Amino acid sequence: MTLISKKDAFVTFINVFTVAPERQQELVDLLGRATEIVRRAPGFISASLHRGIEGTKVTMYSQWRSIDDYEAMRRNPAPLPYLQQALAFAKFEPAMYEVVEIFLP
Repeated sequence: MTLISKKDAFVTFINVFTVAPERQQELVDLLGRATEIVRRAPGFISASLHRGIEGTKVTMYSQWRSIDDYEAMRRNPAPLPYLQQALAFAKFEPAMYEVVEIFLP
């Protein structure tokens, strides 16, 4: 379950992909398959996949217990074929974040 909290020291990744509109669903499918493998890794907290309404963006929001857990997952070759296929037709802008503020109603 996605938990957004200032007190938890989770590592958050917000990765934005840019893709041609006719390949957006293909990208969503590939990222979904890769995440089905990744979600079993130690330290995985959650991931959310978002499709841009305009058709050219796909965003993945994921949380990890630590950077070490994330880096250990990256050494697993199982999700790599899906990511390589995705990067053949999509531009990838990865970024790591920490929560600094939360606003609720």
